Amino acid sequence: MKIVVAYSGGLDTSVLLLWLKEKYNAEIIAYCSDCGQGEELDGLEAKALSTGASKCYIDDQKEEFASDFIFPMFQANALYEGRYFLGTSIARPCITKGMIDVALKEGADAIAHGATGKGNDQVRFELSAAALAPDIKVIAPWRDAEFRKQFPGRAEMIAYAEANNIPVKASMKKPYSMDRNLLHISFEAGALEDVWHDATGEADKDMYVLSVSPENAPDQPQYLQLLFDKGNVIGLQTEGLAETIAELGDFSPLGEQDGYTLLTPYGIMRVLNALGGKHGIGRIDIVENRFVGMKSRGIYETPGGAILMAAHRDLETLVMDRELQLTRDTLIPKYAQLVYNGFWFAPEREAIQALVTESQKTVSGEVRVKLYKGNVMQAGRRSPHSMYSEAVATMEGGQEEAYNQDDATGFIALNALRLKANARQTK
Repeated sequence: MKIVVAYSGGLDTSVLLLWLKEKYNAEIIAYCSDCGQGEELDGLEAKALSTGASKCYIDDQKEEFASDFIFPMFQANALYEGRYFLGTSIARPCITKGMIDVALKEGADAIAHGATGKGNDQVRFELSAAALAPDIKVIAPWRDAEFRKQFPGRAEMIAYAEANNIPVKASMKKPYSMDRNLLHISFEAGALEDVWHDATGEADKDMYVLSVSPENAPDQPQYLQLLFDKGNVIGLQTEGLAETIAELGDFSPLGEQDGYTLLTPYGIMRVLNALGGKHGIGRIDIVENRFVGMKSRGIYETPGGAILMAAHRDLETLVMDRELQLTRDTLIPKYAQLVYNGFWFAPEREAIQALVTESQKTVSGEVRVKLYKGNVMQAGRRSPHSMYSEAVATMEGGQEEAYNQDDATGFIALNALRLKANARQTK
């Protein structure tokens, strides 16, 4: 038997890698998606092979994750329950796609993941797998009674790792779990399960990874201009941009256009994360409704995503038809729920995405924002597709040919007709 295991190199996935090998007498292929975890991938292949894997794939999905998952979702302005930028949710279908590709290439009989039976990720992984490879088997050790009996807690997992010379770093006092990718980093469990616990306090000041505290952000604001094409950012302009790109060091500009530095979607997200993190942007602390039925507390850092969404929504106000925007927006709570619940590859999400894509045809232009101590403030927008007319909107006189105020009399009378009828009926 051959099993492809979603592998991160942490305690859980290292233990289950060896456990699966022993239980199923299987060849284990470790799979790790590089979707922006950074230094967390250091030494991963050596760990996987020393733990018992015959191969280890470290799949560079950073550009694909940005262009095919993050950007389409942000064209929709999707927020789960009005606040969560869906950073973990949107990574799971990307990771599953890569893992399925490897499983098919290797002729594997099954894939396996380390998601628990209480969370959303098990659903996201398995629904994505069902949509992409309906005949492949999925193994979820945490839903196996034998596995849970052997490992009722972290102490037993640490002891198993030590007994089998599995090179992992783990602590019984780990205060929370973390998940990082190009879009965000999340923190949950441990001390954070106390929803009254103040995660911005002194005890947790070192928890955050991608952003400084707004109180410690620069005292001077930074202006940033974003160049959009059909709903996607393609270029950036701000003071010190070249230095920021050089410091990040893992991508290069595509060129210049009208004073903007052109970047790939991955490059855009890297720069926005750096700028947003510098100014303390994108932190949220929420209690959300998991798909499996319980409420859970999550703390998230999404600095680049917060800037991207604020700028995108601002440009849309200038260029989108009112009824088109309303129609799209009525579908977005459902769209966000589909992403959160694991239905990225479902036909209904794809159908809504087609409408979103159609709505973005005129969402091209420039947006200027001000970044300051945790805030993204609108500071200007312009577009060749602008629907705004100063001649129509002006409160000054002498523009009756653009908008005849007398026309409002009949407009109001017609809209008042049913209200008057209703008032007479109910008296």
